[in-house]
Formats: sequence, C-alpha cells, structure tokens
Amino acid sequence: MSQNEISDEFWQRADEYIELANNQSKSESKGKVGASLLYASARFSAFDVASSSTSAEEMKADKDEAISFYVEQFRKMITDNMDEYIENFKGYKPHG
Repeated sequence: MSQNEISDEFWQRADEYIELANNQSKSESKGKVGASLLYASARFSAFDVASSSTSAEEMKADKDEAISFYVEQFRKMITDNMDEYIENFKGYKPHG
C-alpha cells in the first residue's frame, strides 16, 4: 500500500489507536501496551478472515495464505516505521 493510496480515514483510525496506546502507556509499560495492541490486531485480523469465510473449512483452507498476508503487511509497516524512527531519532525523542 503506497502512501498515495491511503485515505485520510486510515490515518485517523491509526492515530486514534496510537493515542489510546500512548494514554495506556502512562500507567503501564510500553511493552505491555504493545503486547495488548499486537494481540488485538491479531484477534481482529482473525475475525476479518472468519467474516469473509462461508465455513470453518474454507477458513482453514485460507488460513496459511491469510497469515502470510498479515505477516507481510506487518513486516512492511514495521520496517517503514523503524526506518522513519532511525532517520528522526533525535527529533522523535523516544526516551522522553
């Protein structure tokens, strides 16, 4: 997904999740908040696949392909975000 293909609504939703995670990070460690966020993403992704399947058998048949899709999307997104943080490390002040 290129930056040109992403809607404003996509960014708004992402910002809302990030704001929620940042707020939770005030009382919990970033690691715990990140783990919850990662779990929620996996859970919703499984729900997404289930919602587009007509049966458990179809979902089972599509499982590996779906997992590969989500893993590749995450790999691209985490790589892009890590690269951005590396390039802007001092300006982003990840240590407070």
